[in-house]
Amino acid sequence: MKGKAKEPSAVSKFFGDLANKTSLAAGRASTFIIAAGIVIIWAVSGPLFGFSDTWQLVINTGTTIVTFLMVFLIQNSQNRDSAAIQVKLDELIRVGAARNSLVGIEHLTDDEIEDLRGKCEARARAERSADKSVDKTRKSARRAAEKVAN
Repeated sequence: MKGKAKEPSAVSKFFGDLANKTSLAAGRASTFIIAAGIVIIWAVSGPLFGFSDTWQLVINTGTTIVTFLMVFLIQNSQNRDSAAIQVKLDELIRVGAARNSLVGIEHLTDDEIEDLRGKCEARARAERSADKSVDKTRKSARRAAEKVAN
């Protein structure tokens, strides 16, 4: 069946939901305050444990595990956000006055994208120059028309 989107697997859906909720929670001020509180409690408890190797290992292990897991969850959310934005931009290009040849350029190499960027910038400079020329011509024509009218 063409056009029908494939249903995501249960694991994929679960991971996507978990990644979304986790990345939203991680960005909240309350989450930062909780994390800072844990670090403060750990630092204050240092003298109680004699600043032992175990005491240090607790914070090192905890932060390493959280960081390791968060990298994958946040990357997943960013990948989906980026893909969604790309689809939206492609649709705007497709239905708008922009060049349809730009749809899908995210799949090009860095050099190819840089080449396209250079061409787009050159085209923009040429259009600005043409706009200035048209404005100058309009002003001249307006002055000439005013002289004839007077």
